[in-house]
Amino acid sequence: MKKVLLASACLFALTGAASAADLAARPYTKAPVAVASVYNWTGFYLGIVGGGAWQSDSDPKMKGGFVGGTAGYNWQTGNVVFGLEADGAWADVSASATALGVTATSKTEAMGTVRGRIGYAVNNVLFYGTGGYAWIDNKLSATALGLTISDSKFHSGWTVGAGVEAFFAPQWSVKGEYLYRSLAGETYFGNLVPVSSGTLNFHTVQVGVNYHFGAPVVAKY
Repeated sequence: MKKVLLASACLFALTGAASAADLAARPYTKAPVAVASVYNWTGFYLGIVGGGAWQSDSDPKMKGGFVGGTAGYNWQTGNVVFGLEADGAWADVSASATALGVTATSKTEAMGTVRGRIGYAVNNVLFYGTGGYAWIDNKLSATALGLTISDSKFHSGWTVGAGVEAFFAPQWSVKGEYLYRSLAGETYFGNLVPVSSGTLNFHTVQVGVNYHFGAPVVAKY
């Protein structure tokens, strides 16, 4: 019995020594480091934008849609992104009213903004606030007894809002944005019967797709 136990102990010792030698002979391989893309928002971009606009403080309320283009530039420092953006759009935002046989129609045919942006980037997603200059090209028409007269005016004002933008491909992003636009009043038909428009206030919701020049993925770790 003692001989059997001694033989077993020797066999166990030899097996352990062989295993230790085998482990010592194997080269150490470092585990691979996880790779992640880091987005940089700095750079110039162009895009398309479209959405809807409506008045909330007028009766009848002007409402309709618009579509146009966007151009801008971003600067990023850390997670903070500063930007300048301009957009212009063809619009069909209108309202009509009839009284005493006269139909009056107010129609915004174009609109746009020039704005600053400041936001916080979480890699490929940017949350931002925005504000600046706004304008519209508006036409007021009056129709009676089959005759129509009209006058167009350029209204200037201000805008403020917020939005979110996200890269969905290496150089492409999509955004959603809300803007409140307040445009100063203008006087129409000044040579006939002057009509004051009063201040025009619009809510607008718009979406856009932008192409960013250069490579937004700047680092991997």
